[in-house]
Amino acid sequence: MLLGTLNRTIDDNGRLIVPSRFREDLGDEIVISVGLNENCLFLFSITEWKKFDEKVRTLPVSKKDAQAFVRWFLSSASHVQLDQQGRLLIPQALREWAGMERDVVIVGVSSRLEIWDKAKWEAFYKEAEYKFKEISEDLTSTGF
Repeated sequence: MLLGTLNRTIDDNGRLIVPSRFREDLGDEIVISVGLNENCLFLFSITEWKKFDEKVRTLPVSKKDAQAFVRWFLSSASHVQLDQQGRLLIPQALREWAGMERDVVIVGVSSRLEIWDKAKWEAFYKEAEYKFKEISEDLTSTGF
């Protein structure tokens, strides 16, 4: 299970060291993509990516919006290999899309990792922390 938050730095070549505590769950081959709803990046193990892909395949081909989503999301995804030092090369297009330069935060979200530009993560976290009590009360009322 992928949990926790770590500050890291992207090197001059666009590589990020994936912390060893996450490598066992992710494996050496990873799928990286744009995030959904936020300007972060998603990292999936191949196993988790296949589960996600199965859900994507259920979207109706006849719905234009669904196909636009599938096309846009999957066109951003890439298979990447960790090198012997546990580094991941983040494609430049994804770094630019997420507004990442050097300082990033790696966030474990159970079945995937998210990579955030540090300033964007701090802004998101501050807002989410403010809303947390209200959201948790709403979830509790639904039986969560």
